[in-house]
Amino acid sequence: MAGGSIPHFQNDAGYAAIDIGVKEFMCTGANPPFDHPHVFLDMGDDNEKVCPYCSTLYRYSPKLKATETQPAGCLYIHQAA
Repeated sequence: MAGGSIPHFQNDAGYAAIDIGVKEFMCTGANPPFDHPHVFLDMGDDNEKVCPYCSTLYRYSPKLKATETQPAGCLYIHQAA
């Protein structure tokens, strides 16, 4: 995703799988203070990737925009202190 920011996703609800509209992203686990190290994940030629920290399965869906998730509400938005 050259020239843009990498979207971050979280899984506060504990979903087994989250569909996302990008193949390069960051997983935060849950929202702070329950997050894990924010890890960069790249699906490459695959359409799925499991986070090595929280075991969330991320699935690529070309129908979704970069900031959309299914189920909804899994985009992580950093809150300034």
